[in-house]
This record gives sequence, structure tokens and C-alpha cells, in this order.
Amino acid sequence: MDTFRGKIRLIIKNYPYKYRDYSFIAAEAALAARDQGKYWEMHDLLLKKSPKLDRDSLISYAKELGLDMKKFTESVDMKKHKDEIDRDVKLALSLDLYNTPTFFINGRKIVGDVPYEYLKKTVDEELRNEKKQK
Repeated sequence: MDTFRGKIRLIIKNYPYKYRDYSFIAAEAALAARDQGKYWEMHDLLLKKSPKLDRDSLISYAKELGLDMKKFTESVDMKKHKDEIDRDVKLALSLDLYNTPTFFINGRKIVGDVPYEYLKKTVDEELRNEKKQK
């Protein structure tokens, strides 16, 4: 993202798999961490520690990040972000998404964990196309 600072916008949507035991609570944990300014740190821990995404593990990750534990556990336990997650899932289904991550770069759909260089090349192409259209 630093490469393109001020030129692009990154929007993250949640798409927890309905067949994975802890995907919904992991999404809640990431958003609870976001509320405290630690979304990416939690995101990275969730990927690193997967599949250990049960409630107790999520709480230990939140402690590791120095989050306010009362706020974090209340958010997760009360499913504070359920509506947001449900909206994201509805959007994913409407777009016929079947894999995460999926990226949309000016409408170009890129499915899967592709190398950074591929994403950078695609963004560069789209930025060049934008300049041509002006």
C-alpha cells in the first residue's frame, strides 16, 4: 500500500466460511481489534496462528497486542459487528465469490493468494488506464 499512497483505496470485506468452525468469531475479533486501532496486527496474528481461532486463543492474541480486554471480550461476546459481517457475506454471495482472498481492482477480479508483484502490476496497469482516460 505504501507504494501507492494517495493513489488507491483499500476496502476490506469479511467473508467467513460457513464451514469453518471459528471463522465468524475470528472476523469479530479482527473487527474488535480494529475498534482499538489494531486491525492489521490482529489480522496477521490470525493468519499466523490459524487454525487456533477458538475464543480462548483469540483472547490470548488480544492480550498479546495489548488491547483493552474488557472492550475486546465484550465486543466479541456480544457480536458487536454481526450486522457488518452479515452485510459483507451477503455482498460476497451476490458477487459469486468462492475463495478468499479475492481482490477487485477497478472491477478486475483476482482470486486467491497471488504474489504481491502480480497485484502491483495490475494496479500499475489500472493507474495507467486512468491517466489515458483523462
